[in-house]
Amino acid sequence: MKPKILTTLPGYTRDLFFADLVAGVTVAMVALPLSLAIAIASGADPATGLVTAIVAGFLISAMGGSRVQIGGPTGAFIVVVFGVIAEHGYDGLVLATLMAGVILMVAGWLRAGNLITWIPEPVINGFTIGIAVIIATSQLQNLLGIGLDEVPAEFFEKLAVLFDARDGVSGAALAVGLVTMALIIVLRRIAPKFPGLIVAVGVTSAVVALGALPVDTIQSRFGDLPRGLPMPALPEISLARLAELLPSAIVIAFLAAVESLLSAMVADRMIGGAHRPNAEVLAQGVANIGSALFGGLPATGAIARTATNVRAGGRTPVAGIVHALTILVVMLVAAPLAGYMAMPALAGLLILTAWNMSEPHKWGGYLRERPSDRFLLVLTMVLTVVADLTVAIGVGVAIGLALRLRRRKVPPSDWSTPDR
Repeated sequence: MKPKILTTLPGYTRDLFFADLVAGVTVAMVALPLSLAIAIASGADPATGLVTAIVAGFLISAMGGSRVQIGGPTGAFIVVVFGVIAEHGYDGLVLATLMAGVILMVAGWLRAGNLITWIPEPVINGFTIGIAVIIATSQLQNLLGIGLDEVPAEFFEKLAVLFDARDGVSGAALAVGLVTMALIIVLRRIAPKFPGLIVAVGVTSAVVALGALPVDTIQSRFGDLPRGLPMPALPEISLARLAELLPSAIVIAFLAAVESLLSAMVADRMIGGAHRPNAEVLAQGVANIGSALFGGLPATGAIARTATNVRAGGRTPVAGIVHALTILVVMLVAAPLAGYMAMPALAGLLILTAWNMSEPHKWGGYLRERPSDRFLLVLTMVLTVVADLTVAIGVGVAIGLALRLRRRKVPPSDWSTPDR
């Protein structure tokens, strides 16, 4: 249960601090556009993404059980957050996030971190691919520049509405989105340690601003970003409200625990370390409570940002703290500049994020798995896309555990941790 920062600070050197400083600033440049894009895709104000990256990112690094974990808002939450806001309002999301934080703290105290090994891998892969599909389709409107006041949340209805509005596609918006995606891919290949996300989004957004192109930006759609954190406050709490939001809180807690522990496992392989799962779950609880008090989004360990941290040289939780403080400085000093980010550029960024989430390089391996595992993956994916994430996780875990009990005499296969 001991936070990793208490283990790493004794013997901390100037060279380690310099490496963590460079890595933290690098990750912040990656996290900044992602945090804004995830908040917008979730149906929230873009500033809430920055608040979450600052508050939750700081707490996850300061109290977590991993040396290099980077926390903040992630794509895995977009689906559930969008649904909670649509049904219960943003205040309902804040309360659900607060409840999820309490659930995670209790789970950490009960040392439930190791229970991740009981969640069937096809279920995790299935709902991850399903979430990726939903994220990608949710960004088609912004990528194509289609001006619709409202787009249905239901998957097939959304595609039908977008198809009917195909005559409204903006060539300028589509070009900005595609060029942003191309720049991100090229920069990742030629300079993997370079913060290519912020450069790609910044370049195309600058072209939009200087060329006065008819393309939506964060500022034109949402107004100016605030220059600072809001004051902490509790949401309205009642027994009826708690009971109403409990299922959403459980899903948020589940996703936060699974994503953070998977991310910590990936980080362990990259640095040759070992994380403390119960300390990590406890830290996720504290971070989500902190994020909720400041009006932020649900948070968890972010696999892509954690990997970026490791590649940039981060080796202790100080890098994650630097990442959070860097975003805070940007919010205090350069919030107006962030408002110029073009919506199609952020849409292209999220579509690439969704593609990476789905881990296409592993699809061939999925086809070689047992028929029951393939069925479980496809079932979870389909339920995530066409039904509901809560239903998908519940049905997938129940069937997966039943299958595991059925073949309990067969040695379990090794876990294959994601590289997204």
